[in-house]
Amino acid sequence: MDQQNTIKQVVSTDKAPAAIGPYSQAIKVGNMVFTSGQIPISPATGEVIQGDIKAQARQVLDNLQEVLKAAGTSMGNVVKTTVFLKDMNDFTAVNEVYAQYFTGSYPARSCIQVAKLPRDVGVEIEAVALI
Repeated sequence: MDQQNTIKQVVSTDKAPAAIGPYSQAIKVGNMVFTSGQIPISPATGEVIQGDIKAQARQVLDNLQEVLKAAGTSMGNVVKTTVFLKDMNDFTAVNEVYAQYFTGSYPARSCIQVAKLPRDVGVEIEAVALI
């Protein structure tokens, strides 16, 4: 592997929420992008959006889409996602929204119920994508 493929590049866009801690929105290495988890924060206001779990999932996936776009890739190039749910009873509702953002060959995915998420949101999603 040449040096260019091992250089770590920070990905940042104002079209997705700024990091709320000491981390980057995404990191690009070679032909891969590793996103941080996205939560349902409006990039315009910096506040958690109002609405049910479907509205939260849409905002999360919109944010994820913008981060991937800033990295030079798209949802179609996502190979793996991890979905964190505050309540596994939201699994079906989140799946309905998730299926609108990924078509054709779906990425591999893990879905985990967690005790709590940042800002007490209901869903967080991270992804790994190819460029």
